[in-house]
Amino acid sequence: MEMRKVFAAELEQLMRKNKKICLLDADLAKASGTIKLREIFPNRAFDVGIAEQNMASVAAGLSAYGFIPFITTFTPFATRRICDQIAVSIAYGGQNVKIVGTDPGIAAELNGGTHMSFEDIAVLRSIPDIVIFEPVDTAQLRQALPQIVKCDKPCYIRMFRKETPDVFTDPKYKFNLYKADKICDGKDISIFVSGLCTADAVEAKNILAKEGISAEVINVHTIKPIDAEAIVKSAAKTGRVLTVENHNVKGGLYSAVCEVLAKECPTKSDCVGVQDQFGEVGKIPQLKERYGMTVADIVEKAKALVG
Repeated sequence: MEMRKVFAAELEQLMRKNKKICLLDADLAKASGTIKLREIFPNRAFDVGIAEQNMASVAAGLSAYGFIPFITTFTPFATRRICDQIAVSIAYGGQNVKIVGTDPGIAAELNGGTHMSFEDIAVLRSIPDIVIFEPVDTAQLRQALPQIVKCDKPCYIRMFRKETPDVFTDPKYKFNLYKADKICDGKDISIFVSGLCTADAVEAKNILAKEGISAEVINVHTIKPIDAEAIVKSAAKTGRVLTVENHNVKGGLYSAVCEVLAKECPTKSDCVGVQDQFGEVGKIPQLKERYGMTVADIVEKAKALVG
């Protein structure tokens, strides 16, 4: 099922249970999958129009009166465009606003470079007291949303809109917003991966295993606050670290992991991701090739690190 459909369905259930939860969108409810929530909750689901900065300010005001507002729009409009409102009205103001940016990075596809945010994590990671979460699949998203509602800090959800490969298929899977998910054990290299790239990292792990390389794959779904304990424990075991992300390697997961390692466990490292470039028009397979984010790229860099 599409991520946006699961998001809307889970949010509907949460809004039925908690009358303080409300939803604001900036003329993109159809794209975000939340259009029906306006019919179900006419007094708690609003369209502010193409006015994202106002949307953020309205959400901060609602939070000040005890509501838990979710605001949704495309990633560049949920981060770049409203950065000042996030920093001042929401974070500095200590307001409990949940920001949902859809189709991050290359997921913007045919919308092209202007809509292709490779910097959103870097921008928001530098603002104090914001939780940054990027779901991998619908199973993870379902379990994450109730925890995000309970979190009393501003949260940024970096969400792919459409269908994603299922990674967490075990019915016993238990999600913790603040703990990274180890997908498989390994001894030769640690692969830390986020979001859209997670299924590719698992596929790369299987290819590496056939060549005698044991890769440990850990999904870092919450990039802030990052699970430093999981990173250090894995890096200390394998002695090699590769990060994989749908974001600029400057300021995103690679930077966050290296900040932890530089302080606590210096480790030979490399990265797969956007190498400080702007986006362009294309479909996801083509864009993975363009930015060196394919399964083959993950395998090649892992092998080079292991030597």
